[in-house]
Amino acid sequence: MPGAPLRPMLAMTGQLPVGAGWAYEFKWDGVRALADITAGRQHLYARSGVEITTAYPELITLAEQVDDALLDGEVVLFDQAGRPSFTALAERMHVRDRAKAARLAATVPVTYMIFDLLRLRGEDLTGWPYARRREALDDLGLGAARWAVPPVFFDGAATYSAAGEHGLEGVMAKRVDSTYRPGVRSPDWVKVKLEVTGDFVVGGWRPGARKIGGLLVGVPGADGRLTYRGRVGGGIGAAIERELLRELEPLRTPTSPFAAGVPREDARGAIWVTPQVVVEVKYGQRTPDGRLRFPRILRLRPDKPAEEVDDAS
Repeated sequence: MPGAPLRPMLAMTGQLPVGAGWAYEFKWDGVRALADITAGRQHLYARSGVEITTAYPELITLAEQVDDALLDGEVVLFDQAGRPSFTALAERMHVRDRAKAARLAATVPVTYMIFDLLRLRGEDLTGWPYARRREALDDLGLGAARWAVPPVFFDGAATYSAAGEHGLEGVMAKRVDSTYRPGVRSPDWVKVKLEVTGDFVVGGWRPGARKIGGLLVGVPGADGRLTYRGRVGGGIGAAIERELLRELEPLRTPTSPFAAGVPREDARGAIWVTPQVVVEVKYGQRTPDGRLRFPRILRLRPDKPAEEVDDAS
């Protein structure tokens, strides 16, 4: 885990859990980030452990509000309608030039939505239950133009409905007595999406009327090879095709990264790639053998490593 003090806890995808033992937060469509603040200096880390402090200079003064703390949250870019825009955020993600980052911070600033407190004044809080950590976070009184502690709710159905009304991605349900388990995808946290989506790894593409007629996607197995989940042709407009080609062309490989099961009609004429690029796909249902029905690409996921993709992600 390069640089970062720990690996963030992850959620399972599932149905909305109900009961007195759950709390609910809005799910923000952004980039996960840990803020490690010590002695007036702040370092931001992506989920991968890579430091991303330079990319978001508008967040640096957070260290003036709290010291010796480790925060967990989501870096979000709100559009003019006040809705999170992952597409707009993509322009900010990989910026490492300080001057360019400063220009972007002035024109398309981000907001850090802080939802957990993992260390405070030298004390490790990961063993505390969620409810206690959340109370301690609220007590800090953090809030400014570029960061906020969003509310927590205790009515799951109402929270889910409100997320839909405000055009948000969904809801995060968290057990109130759950500890923070670094690097673990835990059933104590459940992400409930407003539409059926999943993350998949691109193993190749089929040319068509456009350079990319359809993506061949799957999920990695224990040996790193992909289990085939289908061909995704919907949603590939000109802009996303350019983005895909920029990422996929350097990854060409002569052999298929799929373990087995790619139908002959999908494999015919396919261009194979090293399985590194992750895409989010919207789909209807799955066939009994796990294939996606009516799939449509939503976006690339440059923030998510291929090895973290599974059928629960």
